[in-house]
Amino acid sequence: MFNTTKISLLSLLIAAAPLSALAQTTEDEAPATEAPAEAPAASQDPASDEPAAVADDGALRVGQPYIREEFGDWSLRCLKSEDDVDPCQLYQLLQDEDGNAVAEVSLFPLPDGGDAAAGATIVVPLETLLTQNLRVTIDAGEPKVYPFTFCNEAGCVARVGFTAAEVTQLQRGNTAVVRMVPAAAPDQEVLLDMSLSGFTAGFNSVNEQ
Repeated sequence: MFNTTKISLLSLLIAAAPLSALAQTTEDEAPATEAPAEAPAASQDPASDEPAAVADDGALRVGQPYIREEFGDWSLRCLKSEDDVDPCQLYQLLQDEDGNAVAEVSLFPLPDGGDAAAGATIVVPLETLLTQNLRVTIDAGEPKVYPFTFCNEAGCVARVGFTAAEVTQLQRGNTAVVRMVPAAAPDQEVLLDMSLSGFTAGFNSVNEQ
């Protein structure tokens, strides 16, 4: 049985390093990536309903995550900063058919001029078979494969780059599917729906920031 333990907010805190090297590939190719830098870990678990920690005066503490706005099935998650210019990313927690938290996606726009128009970090459980990589399919499109870059106690991370054409697919689509293979059952696969409801409005909002 694939362990669907709750995932930490790691993906929101991973620095958005340039993803121009993350060209999407088909099933026969895997892109080379560099391990991303990590920001200090936050204490909030995105799969819980507990609010972010606040100071005695009711204000958010620096470094604490919070939801600024919601767009359909996506949330605009931000980190409280010292200068009140809070970095934000689009966030969605992926659940299985039983409602168990399995993976999380944090997505952000990238500067113009690169191969990728948007980047994402996808965190999955440690019990994932890493050699099978991660597969993302947008609607009925061709699956794209991404390697995992590292694992720690929170889970295993894949860094994804979406081209401008693929961002358009996400904006016009209905559902994407994230596929992984459990290490304990390499002959099986775990398929998670990633809803695209609210994606366009959410992406435009984070892009404006």
